[in-house]
Amino acid sequence: MTENHSDAPRVKLGTSDLAVFPLSLGGNVFGWTADEAQSFAVLDAYTAAGGNFVDTADTYSSWVPGNTGGESETIIGNWLRSRGNQDDVVVATKVGIHPEATGLSAATIKSATEASLRRLGVERIDLLYTHRDDDTPVEEFVTALNELVKEGKVAEIAASNISAERLAEALAFSEREGLARYVAVQPHYNLVSRATFEGALADTVADHGLSTVPYFALASGFLTGKYRPGGPGVDSARAQGAARYLEDERGPRVLDALDAVAAEHGVELATVALAWLAARPTVAAPIASARTVEQLPPLLAAASLRLTPEQTALLDAASR
Repeated sequence: MTENHSDAPRVKLGTSDLAVFPLSLGGNVFGWTADEAQSFAVLDAYTAAGGNFVDTADTYSSWVPGNTGGESETIIGNWLRSRGNQDDVVVATKVGIHPEATGLSAATIKSATEASLRRLGVERIDLLYTHRDDDTPVEEFVTALNELVKEGKVAEIAASNISAERLAEALAFSEREGLARYVAVQPHYNLVSRATFEGALADTVADHGLSTVPYFALASGFLTGKYRPGGPGVDSARAQGAARYLEDERGPRVLDALDAVAAEHGVELATVALAWLAARPTVAAPIASARTVEQLPPLLAAASLRLTPEQTALLDAASR
């Protein structure tokens, strides 16, 4: 039985009216390591526990042999339709790196968004990210995003994988022209990957009142503690990526710190890693995915865990 966390306070995304649960459910495994039935079960358990923020992308899961991209959106769309809960769930998706719709040209953004709307079976996407920045002028892609907002096809816009400079440029253009502006960023950010966000990008996000929704929040599963120096191999599609963190002295150091804090709270390592991330400046909701319902409880528990200043300092020091 998954514990209910519906009393966890909702977090506003930037200047928007979107209020989200402080742990976003990643949809990258839907149509990959979780089939439709498993995905429905995870989505049901997440929302039953109080969750309301689901993250996907048009390219999920195009890397799987036989898939073309859009499988995750299709599964989420089927689930929304079958449950009739479109108004209760904030769905975020991304465009820009689907194999057949790559880049941020105005035409690509518009056609990719239309395809996402069809797969999700909704009239409006709650939060649309540009998935990866490229060399398209900000004037072109911000104007295209603004038109989608004006047409009622998108409620709010955000950016993933963008530099501080380009983010500031896009925000300045939106401000100058009175157009829709980014309300959030989705960077690669976790206890063993801090430089991918902290610094100029984090400062720009804070200076402009944006929210942060980090991906790879558990470092491909490394921060669950199941990958250990000299430990047994793990049967996971992401095992190779996670195991590489053991090659850096910071990886084992972070695991030791997580072990200590998790023991003090009587929780799993993943819960502590997500709670640390959720408490960082500007972070609204880390993204974590679950292939099975059994993997959900430690992720959801992060919404209620509060670390002490001493525990935060221990994790900060270990992860530097």
